[in-house]
Amino acid sequence: MNQNIKIRDLEINPNHWYVVARSSEVKTQPLGVTLWNKPIILFRDNQEKIHALEDRCPHRQVKLSHGKIIAGLIECAYHGWQFNALGKCVKIPYLAENQKLPHCQIQNYPVQELDGFIWLFLGENSTQTQPLGIPEWDHLNYIATVSLIHCQAHYSFVIENLMDMYHGHLHQNWQAWTDAVLEKIDESPDQIDVQYQAQSYYKIDKIWSISQLFFPALRQLHPEPLTVSYIYPHWVSTLGKDFKIYCLFCPVSLTETKAYLIHFTSLHSFWRLHKLPIPFRRFLKNKLFGSAQKLLDGLVEQDIKMIEEEQQAYQNNPEQKGYEFNRSLASVQKLILHQASLS
Repeated sequence: MNQNIKIRDLEINPNHWYVVARSSEVKTQPLGVTLWNKPIILFRDNQEKIHALEDRCPHRQVKLSHGKIIAGLIECAYHGWQFNALGKCVKIPYLAENQKLPHCQIQNYPVQELDGFIWLFLGENSTQTQPLGIPEWDHLNYIATVSLIHCQAHYSFVIENLMDMYHGHLHQNWQAWTDAVLEKIDESPDQIDVQYQAQSYYKIDKIWSISQLFFPALRQLHPEPLTVSYIYPHWVSTLGKDFKIYCLFCPVSLTETKAYLIHFTSLHSFWRLHKLPIPFRRFLKNKLFGSAQKLLDGLVEQDIKMIEEEQQAYQNNPEQKGYEFNRSLASVQKLILHQASLS
């Protein structure tokens, strides 16, 4: 149990790219986010390029995210000090002629906008690694739905929930699979791949198949391979050929985690659809965005309740012993320990 106590108190490895927001969340006004206890402001310049700075005005230490964007600069709401994308103060509106700008500098962070999300790097050398790619985001054969996981719990509880396919029992009418059987675990210093065999409730092979997402009575139980992967610090899953799911992590603190769950429904089986003009296919993809929202939000709500109860139970009694029969969770904890040791 000593290892479990350490797991719940571990920090993140900052030398990875984390997702802090969706691209659509950062528009004309700045957005304040938090990644592992660091308040950060996201904003766009005149060319719509995304930037990330420490969310702190060095004048009175208030949040810059209270301010607004003026000609590509971030202006503090308190006294109107303005800062450029590098975090340098470039203007103070009431500065006298005989006064000079202070040599104050707030930290800027490497940031990328990729596949519909804002990725941020806290570590030392951002060129040593790249964000996890999501090729399905722009692919015309995949319909996306995004749900936010925001829970008061350590990130290890969230990833253990995602890797444990035995918990389908929790979801009842929301679940997409049942009767999972763990068949194989592959481990590396950066990744764990777990293969299950399961019974899937959905088969997207006919044009009316999408209706299964809305009407449970139409679901067809059939065997499918179910694979879940912890590609530190994120998670990927596939259920047969019809569904792929990502979970992109933004650990906020030791007891708070945000993550974006992205569900993709494949349209590969609809070969006639592939012959239609690309503009129409893109219109269809955009029109169907969020088609699995009720399903995904239902799953997330139930998972959050259990995850937060686990966190609370740990805080109430960190010495309490638990019992675990899913071998993959020992691999998850081993990987988290290894990555934390590299931070």
